[in-house]
Amino acid sequence: QVRLVESGGGSVQSGGSLRLSCAASGYSHSSYSMAWFRQAPGKEREGVAVIDSAGKSRYADSVKGRFTISQDTAANTNTLYLQMTTLKPEDTAMYYCAARLGQVLLLPTLLSVHYKYWGQGTQVTVSS
Repeated sequence: QVRLVESGGGSVQSGGSLRLSCAASGYSHSSYSMAWFRQAPGKEREGVAVIDSAGKSRYADSVKGRFTISQDTAANTNTLYLQMTTLKPEDTAMYYCAARLGQVLLLPTLLSVHYKYWGQGTQVTVSS
């Protein structure tokens, strides 16, 4: 059973930094994509960043140059990270980790419908 557990959210002031983590377990696929999504109150869930097992990554325009996605696959674990810098109030949202197992796409996807497995989310609040 695939399990995704996020951590690292919190409250910061504008311009600050946070690092989110997502501990993934319960699968042995060698091909996958893992992504971060976010959803602010009253808004649709949006893809923030994705990285696949081939090492390709992709970012939403709104976070390019500020956020960095990475993964640690050592020792039979897979932990996904999202380093967030120069945070803005508009980055305030619930952040979710998601996984898509199987063949990676030519272009990593940031569409939520392409992801089957989801974590429970971690809240990020940025104050001005």
